[in-house]
Formats: sequence, C-alpha cells, structure tokens
Amino acid sequence: MGTHEDCIFCKIVAGDIPSAKVYEDEDVYAFLDISQVTKGHTLVIPKNHSKNIYETDEALAAKLFAHVPKIANALKETFQPAGINILNNNEEAAGQSVFHLHIHLIPRYDETDGFKPNWITHEDKYDLADMASKISTNL
Repeated sequence: MGTHEDCIFCKIVAGDIPSAKVYEDEDVYAFLDISQVTKGHTLVIPKNHSKNIYETDEALAAKLFAHVPKIANALKETFQPAGINILNNNEEAAGQSVFHLHIHLIPRYDETDGFKPNWITHEDKYDLADMASKISTNL
C-alpha cells in the first residue's frame, strides 16, 4: 500500500496535481473525472495505492465501497439523472488505464448522453453449475 510516485491518482491525493474534489476523508478521495463521460462523472478512490480489485484487501474495499451510495445520492440530488452506472475496470484487458483502484460513478440522463455499455449475452454457451462449483472452490 502507500503511494506510488508515478501514479497520477496518488499525485492527486497528495495535492501535487489539482482536482475537482467532491469528497475526502482519511481513507477515500472522490473527484470529478477530467474526461466527464456524462455530467457529474465522479471517481472514488482509496487514498492508499492499490493497483486494482485483485490487490485490494477486504478492509480497504469496505472503506471504499461504503462511500459509493453516499456519493451516488449526492450526484442524484445535484443533477437529477435518470439513473447511474457504477463501473470498475481491472487490468488493461478490461479497460483499466490508470492503475490505481477507482470506481466510476456515471450519472445517466438518456440514451444519447455519451455512455453506452454493450452487453452480449451467451445463455447457452456455458455450464453455469460447473462454473459456480469451480469458482466456489477458490473462495
């Protein structure tokens, strides 16, 4: 844990790079994403560097995720979006571009607001019981 000198989010937490801060406490920092996919697009990060969800212990995850409803409700109160997407990318293959754990809160206004998740389902492709059993053995 701690900070990584080459991490842009660690530099934001340290105050070396400016940000539009939404919330801060001893464990968590939330700020407006500079790219603003939709109005109010906010990032919620742990102050201590953790690369991604795989490297995050339960205590840190509890502190981080505990703040998501509060910040989401503040976005709802402020902008009255029709909904919100909560997104977390882990590793480059999943779209992670900053390797410091972060949760995107993306207010949704309508189908033309700039964000479009693309779900392609495969209902008959996998044996769900077999997969569930295999995952369970790794918990």
